[in-house]
Amino acid sequence: MDISATHAGELSRSRSAVRLDAEQAGAVAVLLGTLVTLIGLSWDVQWHDDVGPDTFFTLPHLFLYSGSAIAGFAGLAMVLRATAAQRAGRSAGQLGGGAPVRVFGGYFTAPLGYLVAGTGAASFLLYGLLDLMWHSIYGFDAVLNSPPHIALFLSMSITMAGSVIVFAAAREERWGRAGIAVAVPILMTFTPITALAFQVLHLPIDPHLLGTIFFVVLLVVLAAGVLRRPFGATAVAMSAGVMQVVLWFFSPWAARVYADWVGLPLRDGIEGRLPPIPAALPMFLIVFALAVDAIRLLAGRRGWSGRLVPVALGALGGVIIGSTMAAQRSMFANYPLPPVNFVIMAALWGIPIGALAGFLGHRLALMLRYRERTEA
Repeated sequence: MDISATHAGELSRSRSAVRLDAEQAGAVAVLLGTLVTLIGLSWDVQWHDDVGPDTFFTLPHLFLYSGSAIAGFAGLAMVLRATAAQRAGRSAGQLGGGAPVRVFGGYFTAPLGYLVAGTGAASFLLYGLLDLMWHSIYGFDAVLNSPPHIALFLSMSITMAGSVIVFAAAREERWGRAGIAVAVPILMTFTPITALAFQVLHLPIDPHLLGTIFFVVLLVVLAAGVLRRPFGATAVAMSAGVMQVVLWFFSPWAARVYADWVGLPLRDGIEGRLPPIPAALPMFLIVFALAVDAIRLLAGRRGWSGRLVPVALGALGGVIIGSTMAAQRSMFANYPLPPVNFVIMAALWGIPIGALAGFLGHRLALMLRYRERTEA
């Protein structure tokens, strides 16, 4: 037996295990940061609903900013790791996180996912200073669509998109696929909020509803295209449902406990209200997800056009998400039923918006799948 060859093989396997552990740790740390931010957002919006305006220095805000810091520092650590590997003459592509990108004139080598996540986290903290200045000038803050808030939501959405890229690069691993199933619903919660910036345009339909249709459809189609598993979209929808249920009970409880701790009373008449953030997620997402998985399976067996199927799925998703989102508040609380013409209008708007989202989701999935893992 060649002892030296055996020793070399064991050493190679040991290095591969260390590399994989570091890759998992970086990906999980970024995901943890986005999850902490999601909890902070739901808690903060619930506070505004149940208690009232707040200042900059609150516990929910601490969750928001600490989550961004966790994701940002994790991204920075992985960038420095890839840079060190590149300078040592090793391939940075095998370290995970997406295709390596040279930044600052080649001084750093950054895996694409961590570069996107870190950039979003850095801008989030910078816009946090703008939010602090906004509070210093105007005092209490009671709306979601203030300029610093929209900038903060957009920045964190970028970090969450980076998390999706990181896990998409590891889609052949079980932990990578599980990460996509968690990262996509987190991004799905944040991205529609940025559409609130268009409320000043007085559109014929709620811009948040249009944003929800677009981003939910795009992300479900993207996840299904990246995972390419029989129940990929369904796994994403089930993960989103679990998040929705947890936040549904956590957010009101946390707001009440925190209000009692700081000695502030709750608003009158809050009984029967829906928790804002979990209620803004589509409650019938599983219906669309099952349709996506079923039609993709049928399309593969019958050889349907790979270009037309995502567009058709997007249009179908636009109708499902648009019509159910228009009516779901009335289904789960004592809200008046929406006019029939409003539900029909939401479904009709959903067709072109969903078709566009399906097309873009498919193209983005192809882009993510083009990045193949470089062998050591």
